[in-house]
Amino acid sequence: MMGTAFGQNITGTWQGVLKAETDLRVILLVTKDDGKLKATMYSIDQGATPMKASSVVVDGTTFKYAVDALGGSFSGKLGEGGNTISGTWTQWSMPLPLVLLRANKETAWEIPPPPAPPKVMAADADPSFEVATIKPDSTGANQMQQLAMSGRNFRTRATSLEDLISFAYEVQAKQIVNGPEWLGHDRYDIEAIPDIAGVPNLDQMRAMVRKLLADRFQLKYRKSTRELSAFVLTVGKGGETLTPTQFKGPGPSEGILPAAGGLSLMMRNGTITDFAGLLQTLVLDRPVVDRTKLKGRYDLSVTFLPDETQFHGHSPVPKPPDGVESAPGLAEALQAQIGLKVSAEKTTVEVIAIDRATKPTAN
Repeated sequence: MMGTAFGQNITGTWQGVLKAETDLRVILLVTKDDGKLKATMYSIDQGATPMKASSVVVDGTTFKYAVDALGGSFSGKLGEGGNTISGTWTQWSMPLPLVLLRANKETAWEIPPPPAPPKVMAADADPSFEVATIKPDSTGANQMQQLAMSGRNFRTRATSLEDLISFAYEVQAKQIVNGPEWLGHDRYDIEAIPDIAGVPNLDQMRAMVRKLLADRFQLKYRKSTRELSAFVLTVGKGGETLTPTQFKGPGPSEGILPAAGGLSLMMRNGTITDFAGLLQTLVLDRPVVDRTKLKGRYDLSVTFLPDETQFHGHSPVPKPPDGVESAPGLAEALQAQIGLKVSAEKTTVEVIAIDRATKPTAN
């Protein structure tokens, strides 16, 4: 009986306080459209950007929803009276308690207007780094820890010259030839800001890094092509199951976080070509060629357990202990979770042949 009432009355406004490092107020708007439940989540203390749920499930007194763009999901139980849902919000394998209370006009929290999108750099701008600090990394890390733009601040952690060339020229490590012996070993932390107002897009980021390489690493190179073993991305037999992006701005943002039985590879507001670049730069041991013909921008999350050939043989997560179910391998995860197929084949790819590179002076 309660399950029937729950299914009929779940629509409306729910709100609760997520007990994270600091308390965060969460609002969930549940609606029904053509007989299907839909939900939109707001974290009103973090800017109140509306986040559409990728799935909403009611099973008896159990209520679940997921927001794939955040790598998060909620599962809870309806309380007596139908005005509370007590459960857990789990994001990137970190469970946090969350109790949702049904709100009315008098008790509902105000949803602030969404934040203004960041001011983007003019599309035809040709920026350089106005200020760039390069220091040897002191952490002892044996692989890149960060390469990202936060607003107008460019930052890397434990990046090698090989990592920087891979990013700047959209190539995998095996496409960089004739480099010095320290190419992939010496690691640097870099902080820089552009000399033109606005947040740069990804192509402008790469252009700035290319100028930095020429100026600070004295990089000189030639482009050519070679036939190499590569991975090819295509749409799987059942079709892709990608989520169009919910984010505005230049994008993309990418990251890797721990997850149950493995790790999650996350991308927001990116193209599949961007995703192929992420795979070949961080995860796989050969170039990745995008043959999906998909042109949209997407939010995606793929949870998998790396094998010994991935992440340069240094997986960022340990093998799950006995009794903990392992996430699937990358190929299976791509097919099952976003409908893409990855296959190995030989194909012609571009290579960067290095003529000169020097170590930068620390500053």
